[in-house]
Amino acid sequence: MASGLEGEFQVLHEFVTSAKRKLAVEYWDYLVGGTETETSLRRNRLALDSIAFRPRVLNDVTRIDPSSTIFGRKIALPVMLAPIGSLESFDPGGGVTVARGAGAANVPMLISSVTTLRLEDIVAGGGGPKIYQLYVRGDDDWVSDRVSQAMDAGYDAFCITVDTQVYSRRERDIARRFVKSWRTAATGHDWQAGFAWKNFAAVRKRHPSVKFLLKGIATHEDATRAVEEGVFAVYVSNHGGRQLDHGRGSIEVLPEVVKAVAGRAHVAIDGGFCRGSDVVKAIALGADWVGLGRLFCYALAARGAAGIERMAELLGEEMREVMGLLGVSTLAELGPQHLHPAIPTNLPHVHSAFPLLAEGY
Repeated sequence: MASGLEGEFQVLHEFVTSAKRKLAVEYWDYLVGGTETETSLRRNRLALDSIAFRPRVLNDVTRIDPSSTIFGRKIALPVMLAPIGSLESFDPGGGVTVARGAGAANVPMLISSVTTLRLEDIVAGGGGPKIYQLYVRGDDDWVSDRVSQAMDAGYDAFCITVDTQVYSRRERDIARRFVKSWRTAATGHDWQAGFAWKNFAAVRKRHPSVKFLLKGIATHEDATRAVEEGVFAVYVSNHGGRQLDHGRGSIEVLPEVVKAVAGRAHVAIDGGFCRGSDVVKAIALGADWVGLGRLFCYALAARGAAGIERMAELLGEEMREVMGLLGVSTLAELGPQHLHPAIPTNLPHVHSAFPLLAEGY
């Protein structure tokens, strides 16, 4: 199904310029910013831009298929809409609008527990696969109850974020004296700080049939432990550069996590992914799915559900182009043999994937 926005948005960076025009400055800064020096944020892009392609030629690529699967369902692209805690800041419909856009695009979405909407309403908003993402704000009984609520509401899996033990200093917000309503309303952050492997094991034991993801894994040691604890997927993430500053770029972490997981669980990743070429790099390094955060929020702020659908259309076009020029027709053909270390040509920045923005396009 076409989004109907083909004439309005023909390149991905046009969503960025549209979103910036529409958003209040404090919400724009919240969306694009990171922690303190924003080093982790820039390293996400630096790591992606430090990978070059090794194309192969004289392969039949008349039919290129960038589709994937999740939960036994075919999806259009191997991407997920990552959890964002303030969707209502970008579109009044919040998670319902995102569900509608994700459903139209046939890609999965993760909905953050920092939402004002009923879980059932979000599920009913669109037909795509859905994962509920939790920030821990209570004891094991409280977490277990949230798992039950999400599963009863129709979610396909349950994700626990594990890299927010301490809430970071996001200096763009602090310098603007921007007090986020979804933060002031939250209580019980000490429960997140105290949530440990034993707590996850206790919750998982109560829900043995639930597919659990742990989001915020950044080392092979924690990936190994996550697999031992029976996760459905290890989710590599540095929270978009918004938690620990001076961390590694997400895709730099990916190879050691894939090696540690060794096929015993799925692997997801997010962190600076903005182009079809970025997604192809992650799949070639062993990821199953790539999370998009800022990119889909630009599209959401620009044109709501139709914007998300159009974003996915453009991302698919970029992926098919890259795959064809690499000489592959399916994601399964991609591997490390298609990649090579390289020196980046752009200074890393939250928008360095879109260099034409700096030229006023």
